[in-house]
Amino acid sequence: MDLNLRLISRELGHLLLLLSAIMASIGVFSLLDDLWQGLGVEPQFFGLVGAATVGAAAGGGLRWYGAGQRTAFGHREALLLVSLSWIVGAGLGAMPFYIWGQLQTVVPGKLHPFANFVDCYFETMSGFTTTGATVITNLSTLPRSLLLWRATTHWLGGLGIVVLFVAVLPALGVGARRIYRAEVPGPSPDGVRPRIQDTARILWVIYLGITAAEILALLLCGMNAFDAVCHTMATLATGGFSTYDSSIAAFPSSAVHLVIAVFMVLAGVNFALYHQVLVGKWRRAIQDREFLVYLGIIVVATIVVTGDLWLRPPPMAADEESRNQLLLLRDALFQVVSIQTTTGFCTADFDRWGFVAKATLLILMFVGASAGSTGGGIKVIRIIIVAKLLVAEVERVFRPRVVRPLKVGSAAIDADLRLSTLVYVMSVMLLFAMGTIALMLTDARNGIDITTAATATAATLNNIGPGLARVGATQNYAWFSDSGKVIMSVLMALGRLEVFTLLVLFQPRFWRSD
Repeated sequence: MDLNLRLISRELGHLLLLLSAIMASIGVFSLLDDLWQGLGVEPQFFGLVGAATVGAAAGGGLRWYGAGQRTAFGHREALLLVSLSWIVGAGLGAMPFYIWGQLQTVVPGKLHPFANFVDCYFETMSGFTTTGATVITNLSTLPRSLLLWRATTHWLGGLGIVVLFVAVLPALGVGARRIYRAEVPGPSPDGVRPRIQDTARILWVIYLGITAAEILALLLCGMNAFDAVCHTMATLATGGFSTYDSSIAAFPSSAVHLVIAVFMVLAGVNFALYHQVLVGKWRRAIQDREFLVYLGIIVVATIVVTGDLWLRPPPMAADEESRNQLLLLRDALFQVVSIQTTTGFCTADFDRWGFVAKATLLILMFVGASAGSTGGGIKVIRIIIVAKLLVAEVERVFRPRVVRPLKVGSAAIDADLRLSTLVYVMSVMLLFAMGTIALMLTDARNGIDITTAATATAATLNNIGPGLARVGATQNYAWFSDSGKVIMSVLMALGRLEVFTLLVLFQPRFWRSD
């Protein structure tokens, strides 16, 4: 059968209308905020409202073109809609930055944060994919309303624009399950309710509840309301966009660090477990094998990094406070959690840490959070499956006649899941190698080194944000060429959509009607 492009057009139109409404509401905030500060109508208002207008017109046109379609979504339509939602959604989301940038007075010799559309698209794709990589060299140059929109892209991308879109559009019917399975990260996104719309709504209610709890906790720690909202959005989405160049290090309070670390851990948990807790199945939730391994990795990695920092403190001899063992423990715990959950917040320049600490963080970049969470990476459940397969194959060498079923907890690992897991892990490794080579070629004139290229690829493919060397905790991605930024934007989308959802579009047979 041919792809039902009109059906895809209608639902993509709905998504653009939804994004436009959110941008318009932030445009109202922009106007009120500027007036409150005694300013006039500023360029950021025109950027947000202008983008909302364009989005509403495009969304309305797409909806009109697809009006009257009653056919349910097929598998190909679901995959194409999800891919287009991220690609087109990022394009629309970039427009407030682009319009604002075009209305700015360019200061000679000063690097403009949004000098071209590629920069805007990179920043927005980084937001929607919850990567947190930025091209902005000085966040103080951005008005509060654009910082809020930047944080909102994280929050929307956290559980997925498309999951929200499914939750509010029950008319999709059985096709909603296909969209949900194409979008939700993880190898086996099981619904918590029979109807997929109910599942999406429950997940978003949980998401909203945890969001409100973190905002309140940060307010109690002394953070102002604006920063609390923006950092909560980034935390729960495991994104990492901050309102300050120094990220969480801008807040000296250990209470703030601890609250954000706790909520990063919560964001990296499979959200279906929260539903189990709410319905009284808390024993089953806390005994979940992936959950226990996830927490175990955080504990072990924190011990390793802390031990390395205690043995070889960071080279900051002039700052005796930095050698305080409790502060080093705090920084180690925070950075392990931040990288493990693929959030990317920073409280220290871990590029100055020793080899063991940096190597541990690099490994965590690939491990990632739990399946069904807002985090990126390969996912803990896949690491468990690969580890079990490795042990089983080693045993087969000296016990070839033994047939032992592979299980994760009480769940059996069937042949299809084994194959898909191995293929996915191999695909991530292959994309990592290809991305590193591509960045080395495109940015050779910028003096890129192998550490920068490799960790920039790992950080964007696994949706983390900071890497090492020239993309380290205190650095940014502004210096990359436009070609390099396009490559990394593709890597971010591949990582967020679990690789295959986007790669199928490059398969010629996907577009055939047979």
